[in-house]
Amino acid sequence: MVAWANIGGMNTHATKIIEALGGTAEVARMCEISMPSVSNWKQSGIPDARVKFLRLAARSKLKGLDLDAAISIAPIKKSRPSPGQKEVAHG
Repeated sequence: MVAWANIGGMNTHATKIIEALGGTAEVARMCEISMPSVSNWKQSGIPDARVKFLRLAARSKLKGLDLDAAISIAPIKKSRPSPGQKEVAHG
């Protein structure tokens, strides 16, 4: 389980990582994405694939920061069986 700080709508770990890397514009340049996308990470967290990239691309700048806590956590959708379909127990 990944624990992350979300205070007032902000993912504080993601924000610290973005700032450690030089800010929104620099992270956007590094990842070749738009600045608004990086800005959104400050609320939602950093996507797992981007964390893996940043871990490799900027290891020295991220030393001591909790990258796992900055990972975005997508809501888990519980699927229900469609009408006529039986639920199958796994285990």
